[in-house]
Amino acid sequence: MILEAVFLYVKPELAHEFETDFAKASQYISSIDGYLRHRLEKCLEIENKYLLLVEWNTLEDHTIGFRTSEAYLEWKKILHHYYEPFPIVEHFETVFENQKNN
Repeated sequence: MILEAVFLYVKPELAHEFETDFAKASQYISSIDGYLRHRLEKCLEIENKYLLLVEWNTLEDHTIGFRTSEAYLEWKKILHHYYEPFPIVEHFETVFENQKNN
């Protein structure tokens, strides 16, 4: 499993519209083969900062499968105008994990 992590800085006056459009755009990313799940987190300290986390089966599911798809063009049309500056996308793989047992 590959974790895509992206800090998104949304133009402050557009935060509410961004959250609404993000929910709409989610149908496009979730339609891609190799997509597992995603979530959007809102920063508590910085009002217009979000963290997008997407889980993919492989790196190529994101970089080729999604990024070269018609679905990505729709995602881009709906969301990319909200960002200032444009985000940097990074990918991670787990090297250690721990979980509290109840």
